[in-house]
Amino acid sequence: MRFRRKVRSPAVLSHEFVIQNHADTAYSLVMSLLMGVVIKGPDKYAIMFVAVQYNVTYTTDDNSEQFHFYDYGPKDIATVVFYMLVAINLHAVIQEYILDKINRCLHLSKPKHSKFNESGQLVFFYLFSFVWGASILNTEEFMMIPTSLWRDYPHSRMLFQVKFFYVCQIAYWFHAVLELYFQKIQKEDIPRQLCYICLYIAHISGAYILNLHRLGLILMVPHYLVELIFHASRLVYLSDENNQKGFTIWALLFVMVRLLTLTLSVLTFGFGLARVENPEFSIADGNFNVLPVRIGCLGAVCLTQAWMMWKFIKFQLKKWREHVKNQIPRKKINNTKNKRTK
Repeated sequence: MRFRRKVRSPAVLSHEFVIQNHADTAYSLVMSLLMGVVIKGPDKYAIMFVAVQYNVTYTTDDNSEQFHFYDYGPKDIATVVFYMLVAINLHAVIQEYILDKINRCLHLSKPKHSKFNESGQLVFFYLFSFVWGASILNTEEFMMIPTSLWRDYPHSRMLFQVKFFYVCQIAYWFHAVLELYFQKIQKEDIPRQLCYICLYIAHISGAYILNLHRLGLILMVPHYLVELIFHASRLVYLSDENNQKGFTIWALLFVMVRLLTLTLSVLTFGFGLARVENPEFSIADGNFNVLPVRIGCLGAVCLTQAWMMWKFIKFQLKKWREHVKNQIPRKKINNTKNKRTK
């Protein structure tokens, strides 16, 4: 009679313990903060994590109507931390109840398994962000009026849904950094993933801090649509390598969105903001419309778009070479079959 070996639980606070229990730990912290909101005493600290901060209310001259806007400040760090914990929980739920079950059915290899998990998580995020961002643009007027991107700058006041959108975006991408450790991402994949995660954090945080949230929102929505199509196509490709139609649609939209991003960026930084330039650089007023900041922002956008196009060209060349390699054996087989029939 064989006795089963007892599986030793990892030591408390060891790497394995943290990785295995990170979702439960994040869930406990989230529930503790939510409970703190309804308890007197801790509520004034817990509310800083849960609720969106820096509410600014304007009233009309006759006090008949109120308008609620939001600014940003250091307390937003606490809010980002809270929603980062929420993102960790959602990541674990999607992984366990959806992606892992699909992986068991597909029986993918380890490299494909890692790519499937990465694309699966990003498909959910990009879909949610695209729908949310598109709904905000649908209710805002600056979607149809390009001059509103720079008119009346600085745009230091945000509607609730705009600020909450940015807070959730920043929280998600910070959570993605932690997931590189929690999900035991392979060492060769870490530089690639860390690179695009850091680019997201830098660009979204920059648009948020520099009061360029209008431009950032307009550029994010089509970009997320393109990324959604790419990762959805990669999921289909990993399950059936003969199905590559989605990559063609992605390639066309990818180039169009890069051109749109460059056009709007040059129009905003090179022409729009330059004409309404206010030389008084003021952090307190949220005015960053000075030449060095504009050049830095435009340079960052152009360099990022150039890098993305370079990666895109390399990806297309790699696919073309693989296609040529696959066609050569097929031609040889067809030629031998034709000779035999003759």
